Parts: sequence; structure tokens; C-alpha cells
Amino acid sequence: MKSVALICGFCALVAPALAATLAERIGHYESENSRRVTAVHDGAGSMSIATIMDDKSLSTTLLFWHRGVISPHSGIGEHFHNRCEEMFVILSGEAEFTINGRTSLLKAPAGVPDRMGSAHAIYNPTDQPVEWMNINVGTSKVYDAFDLGDARVGAAKDPIPQFITMKLDRADLKPVPEMNGGAGIVLRRRVLGPAVFHTPWSYVDHLIVQSGASIGTSRMADMSEAYYVISGDGNVTVDGETVAIKTGDAIPVDLGQSKSFTAGTAPLELMVVGIARDMRTNDAFAEVPENAN
Repeated sequence: MKSVALICGFCALVAPALAATLAERIGHYESENSRRVTAVHDGAGSMSIATIMDDKSLSTTLLFWHRGVISPHSGIGEHFHNRCEEMFVILSGEAEFTINGRTSLLKAPAGVPDRMGSAHAIYNPTDQPVEWMNINVGTSKVYDAFDLGDARVGAAKDPIPQFITMKLDRADLKPVPEMNGGAGIVLRRRVLGPAVFHTPWSYVDHLIVQSGASIGTSRMADMSEAYYVISGDGNVTVDGETVAIKTGDAIPVDLGQSKSFTAGTAPLELMVVGIARDMRTNDAFAEVPENAN
């Protein structure tokens, strides 16, 4: 019952139900509005958590996108998900990631997907706070978790991770001129492709729209996307509505909606999560070789 109580506690943080305007649908991370929680999934210490997207943000099976800070010598205890997949991402410092009892230390910016049916945990062993995110996508809109009662404090570590990892490394990005008919140069990389996931979660992309550049208008009938602004500022247009965006903003783009982005005074750095309409369309997406890269 502890896991159920925990997620209900998270639910108290969620944004309002789907709103009429784009400005109202965009989530904003403001650290002062985060909630302090302790012993998350029987983990050590405490952390702050805010929900910047919830299960109403998209019609697909995104359950939530959390943003917060893991305090020093704190973390999330090891737990299973059997109906959903989750990914912890760190944007600063370093943290110990665990998948199925194997632990490795990773330096930011990095993330580790926890595939459906596996157990995971994260622990900050340092004296500095760690900026953290958590994305959860299910087979449906139903969340599940089973705690193992293991905080993973002092766990033995593998020098080479024995699980899938990702790095949001700017050096790995490749230039795309006039992306989708836009202007200037966009740097892009597909960090994780559809073969990684067992749910309709299809991909994770890393983008930097150079200052003054833009991504032209595009739409996908069977794919929704959730964008997070890692750094910079600019504008997003969804179905003809244009809103200014900045670091910490989370932008939902649902099935069939058109979207375009323009960078402002600083390069606009984005992390993108793609979620298919269902497993059938996700499998069709995965069968196209170009979608893996």
C-alpha cells in the first residue's frame, strides 16, 4: 500500500486538467513550488518534486513528467514497474543508478530507462544536490509499483553499467539545416530509439535550435510528443497558437497537432519524448530504419 500512497501523494502535485489554451497547457518548473518528500519508494533522505506534466497532458499514455532535486545522500529506493516504464534523468552532478540490482555511477547530463518488468533506483552519494527528472509512460493510464525496501546506499558498483544508459552530450549532436522547412541550423540526435521500450514510448531526442534558427511546422497523426526546455528561450507554436518558452517549461504536443519552434536570444535546447498512439502504431514506427537514428 505504500506505493499506492506515494503515487497518490504525487497526484496532489499535478497540473490542472487539460486547459483550453496552449499557455495553460504548458507546464513550468519553479523550484519554490516543489514539494519536499522523504523515503520515496523506501529510499534514503529527501527530495523535492514538482509535476510539470500529468496523465491529462496528452491523450497517449504519458502518466507524468516530474522535475525536482535529489538532496545529498538521498534517493529513490529500488522498486518494480510491471505496467509502465520510467526514466530517471540527472541534469547536474552525478548519481548512482540501479537496474535489477546492478548499480553504476553516472555523471550528468545522463539518464537510464527502466523497461517494463524491471526494477530501478537512484541515489545521490555526494554532498551536493542533484537536478533530476522522471518520465513515466504506461501501457495504459494506470500506474503501478512494487517496493523492494532497498535504498541502495553503499551498493557495489559496476565500472561499466550493465544496463541501457543515455547521455545528453552536445558533442554528439549533428547539424540539420532548415529542419522541417525552418531557418538556420538545428543540432539533433535520437538518443534512444523505439527498440529500447516495451510500451508505446517510441523515442527520446536531444535538440538544440541555434539562436535565431527555427524548426518548421510538422505534424504526426499517430505520435504525440512532450518537450522539455533544458536551456535557453524562444517560442513554440502549436496548432496556430504561439507562446514564449524558457528553461524549465514542458510543452505537450498531442496526436495530429502541428508544432514549430523558434530560438530566442540564446540557443533553445530541448529534450523530446515521443509516445505513439498505441503498440500497433509504435511497432509500425519501429519498422522504419530511419526512426531508430
